[in-house]
Amino acid sequence: MTDVATNPDGRPIQTKGPVLVVGSGLLGASAALALRAADIEVYLQDISPTSLALARDLGAGEAYDSSSPEPALVIVAVPPDVTAECVVSALKEHPDAVVTDVASVKSIIIDEVENSGIDTSKYVPSHPMAGRERSGAAAADRDLFIGRPWVVVRRAGSDASAQVVVRNLAVDLGATVLEMDAGEHDRGVATVSHVPQLVASLLAARLRDATEESLDLAGQGLRDTTRIAASDPRLWTSIVSGNCGPVVDVLHEFRSDLDNLIEGLESGARDGFGAHGSVGAINAVVSAGNDGVSRIPGKHGGAPQRWAIVEVLVPDKPGELARLFSELGAVGINIEDLTIDHSAHQRVGAARIAVEPTRARDAEVELEARGWRIVTQ
Repeated sequence: MTDVATNPDGRPIQTKGPVLVVGSGLLGASAALALRAADIEVYLQDISPTSLALARDLGAGEAYDSSSPEPALVIVAVPPDVTAECVVSALKEHPDAVVTDVASVKSIIIDEVENSGIDTSKYVPSHPMAGRERSGAAAADRDLFIGRPWVVVRRAGSDASAQVVVRNLAVDLGATVLEMDAGEHDRGVATVSHVPQLVASLLAARLRDATEESLDLAGQGLRDTTRIAASDPRLWTSIVSGNCGPVVDVLHEFRSDLDNLIEGLESGARDGFGAHGSVGAINAVVSAGNDGVSRIPGKHGGAPQRWAIVEVLVPDKPGELARLFSELGAVGINIEDLTIDHSAHQRVGAARIAVEPTRARDAEVELEARGWRIVTQ
């Protein structure tokens, strides 16, 4: 009996091939790799022969040409500024196929597609909330979408059967399906993705003129808040320029909060420690941040949970981190999250391991017994 391919939750794969992926960057190649892992026939198109060849050589599928079979599903995974054009081309060239795009802005693309004058009944816009700082097929990962939200956009002109195909695709790749209209989606990504990218980039830009002595002070907090500032400028220019309205709305709110903070801090700079207005302004910002963080969904999309942190010094040499993981696993302690802080000029890192609060003391005792040095909180 032939084994039935299953998705990450163990359910049978519903997506039917052949699937044509237009664009062999991070999202396109990752989706193609996941589909190929489920034995679905996948073909690739890309205006860059080099990018296409790389995705093909990584096992993401075969190059699509005139002799290839007609696709049942087309996934358009190109930058937002050319997405509408590619969607319209796909609808024209493959009229029997369901077409979805995975661009991170929706309203402007949907408007362009609907204004093209072609039949858009088989077009279902979507957007997986997944990505990395690195782009291109070389950064692709077939597990990229597992556990991530995947928005399937409600659009009056989409056939119900086409919407089911795209929902099945998201589920088959391990994502959690959310339904939104285009405006709701664009406002949401402005708040949780586009503005955070811009703010991280603005913060990281302050480091360009920092002295080496100042940069030697950098710790995990700076790394956490600037991590996404390493993202591709060309891609983010395309993304944000397609969602200017919602982004501007959030930035106006951000500027108002920043102006209030600056006003309070100016009184502190003028009148000294504890000056009237400065303490309240600082407390208001940090407290509001606490409230915001508490609303971010936790593991598996459930309510956020506070983990206990066990901090362990890890020698900076091969195999040490793997040994740490192995020894925690051997005593039945699950690592819920992990960050590593490397101090400048040191050959050791501090691994901050999030564990169930009831197991934190067990973790410390077991690790110390195995020779690990625990950093006392």
